[in-house]
Amino acid sequence: MSSKTTPGTNHSAPFIVEPTSNHTHSFILLHGLGSNGRKFGEELLETGVTSGGKKLTEIFPGARFIFPTAKRRRSSMIIHTRLTQWFDIASLDDLFFRPNTQTKGLVESHGEISHLIKDECQRVPYQNIILGGLGHGCAMALFCLFTSWFPLGGFVGMSGWLPFQPDIDGLIGSEGDEFVFDSDASPVDEDPFTSTEVYTQAEENPIFPVIEFYDDILDSSGIPDIISRGTSLSTPVFLGHGAEDKRIKLSNGEAAQRILKSVGFDVSWEVYQGQGHWYKIPDGIDDIVDFLRGKCGM
Repeated sequence: MSSKTTPGTNHSAPFIVEPTSNHTHSFILLHGLGSNGRKFGEELLETGVTSGGKKLTEIFPGARFIFPTAKRRRSSMIIHTRLTQWFDIASLDDLFFRPNTQTKGLVESHGEISHLIKDECQRVPYQNIILGGLGHGCAMALFCLFTSWFPLGGFVGMSGWLPFQPDIDGLIGSEGDEFVFDSDASPVDEDPFTSTEVYTQAEENPIFPVIEFYDDILDSSGIPDIISRGTSLSTPVFLGHGAEDKRIKLSNGEAAQRILKSVGFDVSWEVYQGQGHWYKIPDGIDDIVDFLRGKCGM
């Protein structure tokens, strides 16, 4: 196990647990609000055992576990306080309150996590990289999933939510059950993506306007580039949530999995009765292992 402080920054370098056999896969897992990579990683790998009593490091000896730490950012939720957070949150009661406060952190953290993914791509194929996280970290990882240039090996998130979920619902339909596309609507001058080809592509694949929305946050190039580059849509996704989670309401996780399914992701969704804001042990760990073996080929 290794972890160190990065010179000239206000946060630590990732806490890393190296594989005990030939390196075949890499996990990049993001901690929750106010935590750090070492604390999150040590607790998950130590207490996260299956019903058979095995830890993730024992089940996947060829995996490299990477737990980055978010920067300390000024909190809009707790005045005069800095927290380790991937992006600022104005309220835990309403995760979508004052969404403009979230943009800077999302962009900065996206760059850091993308760098980690690219670095791991030098070690293993991108199809063997698993991204995910807990709570606030799950939300950040979902943002990265939607803006990935290529599919990953899998996604594992617990007790999270989808950033800007109300806006995304507006793009795919108020109930999220189907993509709403008004083919009779006239393009407006302010819309730079008004070609027939772009509208046709968006109508055929509802993930395109969602990625365009997130790309705009990153000040990226939008739909035309999405069409040429492909998406992360073939990444299998596992999402779980504790029914008694008092920190991140179950309804937020339900909305996230609904949206991901509606745009075409293969989502495995589990709700754990009696569970709060953590992994259900051993049930949740069993489900994650089954998902990784069955859907991710590990």
